[in-house]
Amino acid sequence: MMAAPRTHSAGLADAARCALKALGSPLVASFLEDWPPAPRERPVQPAALPVLRFLPTIAAAAPQVAPSLVGAVLSSAATLAWHQTYTAREMGADFLDNYAWTEVLGLRGPMHSERLACGFLLLGPRTHYPSHRHAAEELYVPLSGRAEWQQADAVWRRHEPGTVIQHRSEELHAMRTLDEPLLAIYLWRGADLAQKARLAPH
Repeated sequence: MMAAPRTHSAGLADAARCALKALGSPLVASFLEDWPPAPRERPVQPAALPVLRFLPTIAAAAPQVAPSLVGAVLSSAATLAWHQTYTAREMGADFLDNYAWTEVLGLRGPMHSERLACGFLLLGPRTHYPSHRHAAEELYVPLSGRAEWQQADAVWRRHEPGTVIQHRSEELHAMRTLDEPLLAIYLWRGADLAQKARLAPH
């Protein structure tokens, strides 16, 4: 009997895991230990958001880090459920026009996992994602576009594609993009993957 063909979701999840393993980072490897060996698949309702207008810009940039994964995200974008954590009242309409994330593995994604979440963040150019925190441990790896990260010491640091950026549980962190859109892969690990990020008080 022939095996069932791989779906877009399963293929994207596999591509994400392979690209993360290929980084050769012990920190990433420790997160991937929680990747379920055979996550069950479930349907998700595709949802598009305004920031997806930057996908052609990312494609034209010909990313040098994990190009096959970036290509898989671009080709699968229309089948993914893109989300926003915040409201216009909290962040303003301009931010929401330049921000979205999608999960491929986790409690919300098409591939189910209860200990580890994996997905992608998309930010438009010159976008400031203000300081926030969450219970989950988090790793980011920029795939396309340069951006700056601010962590507990409040110093802005520029990170090139391929850099592994760690946020510990409840560590305040912020991001801001430069003149290019940012596509980054993230990993969340924790006991409560459903917990939302919380903005820091102004």
